[in-house]
Amino acid sequence: MASVADLLEGKKVCICAGSGGVGKTTTSAAIAAGMAARGLRVAVLTIDPAKRLADSLGLPELGNTERRVDPELFKEAGVETNGGELWAMMLDSKATFDEVVRKHAPDEETRDRILSNRIYQQLSAALAGSQEYMAMEKLFEIWAEDRYDLLVLDTPPSRNALDFLEAPKRLTQFIEGKALQVFMAPTGLAARVAGRGASVMFSVLKRITGVDLLSDLAEFFQAFSGMVGGFRERARRVNELLGDDQTTFLVVCGPQGEPIEEAVYFHRKLVEARLPFGGVIVNKVRYAGEAAGDPEPGELERLLGDAGLAARVEESFRDFRVMAERDARNIEHLAAQMRTRAVIQVPYLDSDVHDLDGLMEINRYLFATGAEEREELAASA
Repeated sequence: MASVADLLEGKKVCICAGSGGVGKTTTSAAIAAGMAARGLRVAVLTIDPAKRLADSLGLPELGNTERRVDPELFKEAGVETNGGELWAMMLDSKATFDEVVRKHAPDEETRDRILSNRIYQQLSAALAGSQEYMAMEKLFEIWAEDRYDLLVLDTPPSRNALDFLEAPKRLTQFIEGKALQVFMAPTGLAARVAGRGASVMFSVLKRITGVDLLSDLAEFFQAFSGMVGGFRERARRVNELLGDDQTTFLVVCGPQGEPIEEAVYFHRKLVEARLPFGGVIVNKVRYAGEAAGDPEPGELERLLGDAGLAARVEESFRDFRVMAERDARNIEHLAAQMRTRAVIQVPYLDSDVHDLDGLMEINRYLFATGAEEREELAASA
């Protein structure tokens, strides 16, 4: 069974994908830290609203540009990096959208018109799919600069992991769609929108709010019209990167039924889209271990000296064993459905990950060389 290091051999982009709440952020940070400890220059890009990643990496905060993790933290964790570096950033989708506008605007006047437009300021923060699109935009930007051996992307915490794959298509469809055309020429629907009834409504809104909504809408769409080609071309190049041999998708999930089925579904969509699937990481797996048998009658009571406490411990152990058996069945189903042996299991740990030490503890399982070693580690966790 492969380790993460095996799955990333020869890769420059690692995309950790899956539904929300399955540990993608922690997994992404652990992978990046582990590869940096192997002598690579690595950057991890995250979209984590809880900002746990910054705390884990000893950074006061993360912004829209990469920041280097202090090499001393690796030494304190007892890790030799062999010249490797770890950098991290937290995506600001609004700031990234602004950067895209600056790049694609045909001139300074158009750029300033868009950035100062009230409609753009609202849409750039709230447009469906903009966060996912900007994650890939930032990924592409940093990849094109070729400053890192490996980029690790923590995908947005979406309920539907496919939002990430479909974001460029949705955003370009919006920019190219009917909404844009309405304000490009005063004919058909555009004429009706700008007709007498609508004009009266917009005039009333202007008097009440002081905002000339019709003018702002028209200016926004007209200014954007010259950028459609740039967005379309950029989306095409981003999609090419996602499908390239140097990119790999690692699906992250939990061992419960719903996360397992979502991971299977996402894997199927990756295959249909001909995107490179590397393997799957299952977090918080419960192991029954070799001590899964029932204790001898009276053994716990003798050890604990309390019959009531012994009964509660025995009941908890039985419940844990049932959950461990369920996890094992679910993971077996996952591997069969995905037709892969590249399934890496990370056990349910006693404490949350909040520092580099915690990330390196997870790496004991991510970078273990085989199933036997991984199970031995889990049994001793």
